[in-house]
Amino acid sequence: MIELRVLDSSDIKLLLKMDNAIKLVEEAFKEKALKRIQMPAKVYLFFDKYNGDLRTMPAYFQQLDIAGVKIVNSHPSNPVKYGLPTVMAIIILIDPRTGKPLCLMDGTWITGIRTGAAAAIATKYLARRDSKNIGIIGAGSMAPFHIEALYHIIRIESIKIFDINKNRAEKLARETELKYNINVKAVDECREAVKDIDILVTLTPSREPIVKNEWIREGIHINAMGADAPGKEELDPLILKRAKIVVDDMEQAIHSGEVNVPISRGVLSPSEIYGELGEIIAGMKTGRESDNEITIFDSTGLAIQDIITAWYVYEEAEKKGYGRKISL
Repeated sequence: MIELRVLDSSDIKLLLKMDNAIKLVEEAFKEKALKRIQMPAKVYLFFDKYNGDLRTMPAYFQQLDIAGVKIVNSHPSNPVKYGLPTVMAIIILIDPRTGKPLCLMDGTWITGIRTGAAAAIATKYLARRDSKNIGIIGAGSMAPFHIEALYHIIRIESIKIFDINKNRAEKLARETELKYNINVKAVDECREAVKDIDILVTLTPSREPIVKNEWIREGIHINAMGADAPGKEELDPLILKRAKIVVDDMEQAIHSGEVNVPISRGVLSPSEIYGELGEIIAGMKTGRESDNEITIFDSTGLAIQDIITAWYVYEEAEKKGYGRKISL
């Protein structure tokens, strides 16, 4: 008889906070740079007639001896058509010694918190030290995680939010202003969200550039988080040509990150990518080198982010008796 622990989102929210998530994800990127992980590229199923996809994401930390797999979807039409989140996920943790399943948990909350954590870590190493004004494009479920994560890293003075659904942007602005007591404004045009900011976060499922090159001033840092599948892009390729591009994973980014479309069209070469975030964290490469530099973090989302945070949650749940056990 095999017993495994089952954890729902309410358990995970109690056990995993943003400050811990940032530390864990930073450790995961460093382990990757030190070549102490196994992480095959994401495997996709494309549900074209439903404008959605499904991904499987396995990872093994050899030094830490932890392993698991995340199964996650992306269906942008879900909130309007079905009242469901765009992204939903489950995570299964495996004992590397025996292959025994140890834990089945909701992965949706972890996906959000670890994605925000990655953006915060990239901001720590790539943004100007005096950064304080943020622009956010896309006010969906991922946006609050990014705001919280950045709040842990920099002293935020103002946030501007744009979404094609103005009501959603205004709701997020109200909630954020109340929670953090900072100046937050929903703006009417995408361009307004980019004007006079230090850090831009893009969080859309767009398949064509929505941020124009002429809007981008020197010294800005961009967390390009939306392009996480082939054919997706949010930034004018000319911005990429001007910037220091840092990716989470070289192979995955070329296949499905912000750089995937410009590379497939010959506009950008893989050799123009500066390196991986883990290399900067591990001291193998330098992060920001001048205040005038434009920096971009091209995030596709890595299984190591999910598995290291999920394992922490599992161990805390074991110690504190959270969740329930089922027999297979």
